[in-house]
Amino acid sequence: MNPICKLFNIKYPIIQAGMVWCSGWKLASAVSNAGGLGIIGAGSMYPEVLREHIQKCKKATDKPFGVNIPLLYPNIQEIIDIVIDEGVKIVFSSAGNPATWTKILKDKGITVVHVIANTKFALKAEEVGVDAIVAEGFEAGGHNGREETTTLCLIPMIKAVVQIPVIAAGGIGSGKAMLAAFALGADAVQVGSAFAVAEESSAHPAFKHKIIAAAEGDTKLALKKLVPVRLLKNEFANTIAFAEAEGANRTELMELLGRARAKLGMFEGDMEEGELEIGQVSAMLKEIRPASVILEEIWQEFKIEIVRIKQLQNELDL
Repeated sequence: MNPICKLFNIKYPIIQAGMVWCSGWKLASAVSNAGGLGIIGAGSMYPEVLREHIQKCKKATDKPFGVNIPLLYPNIQEIIDIVIDEGVKIVFSSAGNPATWTKILKDKGITVVHVIANTKFALKAEEVGVDAIVAEGFEAGGHNGREETTTLCLIPMIKAVVQIPVIAAGGIGSGKAMLAAFALGADAVQVGSAFAVAEESSAHPAFKHKIIAAAEGDTKLALKKLVPVRLLKNEFANTIAFAEAEGANRTELMELLGRARAKLGMFEGDMEEGELEIGQVSAMLKEIRPASVILEEIWQEFKIEIVRIKQLQNELDL
């Protein structure tokens, strides 16, 4: 049995990323009900809002689901307490040191997965006892690795140094990409942008429509002096790009970023002054559809491509 399917007790090795302002209980439960692993993104939620989403998700699905927790979250202790109190069984941690919370979570019977973008942190996560890692390549939306290593290069490098299961992320929104990730050694895939435009996504409709209208090259990595983030082009992104080209320092960039900029764009629908986090795969997304349809299409294309590769193998007499 696939190690990730076994670890999470799910049907398909397809994980929905925990995305700020996009992945509430509706999306998480829809993905889990369709056979994948849905994730509630705690990064954009106050503690009691997270509790409400967990409770609603438990009512909406009897399948496994998880919570993504950015470890630099200011109310991290309260978030951890809520996750434990509500009986969440799977946590995807990110943006911080997994050594601080992994043992505490695992002692409560929680499966822990940590998101990394280089081999150094992959080894560190394995050392502190996480059950699996998400290896996220440069193509991914949202916050990104400083090394700018692409998924094509990152996955085999990570697989070469760790023994725990590896979930590939970054640029994966189709069955073809999923098969490519498996060919590189991945045990499962994490899909973000493709689910950001799902009907059940909590992203603002204007943001969803801007994503499916995106063309090749419409996302860029920005704010490298703060925390690198991949943004969809708009007035805010242009302002940041100009400031960076002029040599703006961290303080100046923080002033431009301000507060609640991602909420303004992704959740409230300001397509010019809001921060719009999305991956390069946005240029391949053309429809807003139910999460179950998106997942099933990825899985069916994955199976079709396996057959095609077998035919290719025969043609080449391998």
